[in-house]
Amino acid sequence: MGGMEWNDRFMTLFREATERYLVNPHTAAERFFLPDEAEFLTSIGSRPEEIYRIIVDYATLGAPSPTTALLVAAQRRSFFLTTQRGISGTATEVKAATLPAETEEFQEIPYLPRIIRKAEAMLFGTLDKTLLFPDAQDRDFLKTHGEIHPADFLQLVVSARGDRQKIVTAVLNAMRTTATEKAVPAAAPAPAQGELNL
Repeated sequence: MGGMEWNDRFMTLFREATERYLVNPHTAAERFFLPDEAEFLTSIGSRPEEIYRIIVDYATLGAPSPTTALLVAAQRRSFFLTTQRGISGTATEVKAATLPAETEEFQEIPYLPRIIRKAEAMLFGTLDKTLLFPDAQDRDFLKTHGEIHPADFLQLVVSARGDRQKIVTAVLNAMRTTATEKAVPAAAPAPAQGELNL
């Protein structure tokens, strides 16, 4: 795949890996990718186990879509190459037991502390390999709280620079915007030419 842009290579890998999984879904995660595929994923800051879990979700649940996976990988790649200067995080992995509880709230929004911590760990490459961002719960939360795209949420976390109030404000604004859009009734269709509104 020499000469390919990284995004095209990612999409090709994702498609081929999905087909491979559907043919043989019992291959262990650590042996799933070919050596050159694993090397490529590592070069963009993605961990093979993480992409494997995304592929499994896509193959079995239909989400996240390949383009969503690409956009999420792009956020991680940008953070990896700029903020981390191409050096993987050496901090302790963030495990499920250390995450905020799913019921924990931030400004009366349950799950928000948990998804913020997961997104931060994903950006730093320290999310435990048994976890995934965005998993089904993350996707559901973002959809029901302003229809925020997972990649946009990652960008929000990056731009907030640790200021969680900025993230809360952005989520609340997205929720208000979505609620307003849903509340506006659809415009009535224009009458066909020659029709009269009686």
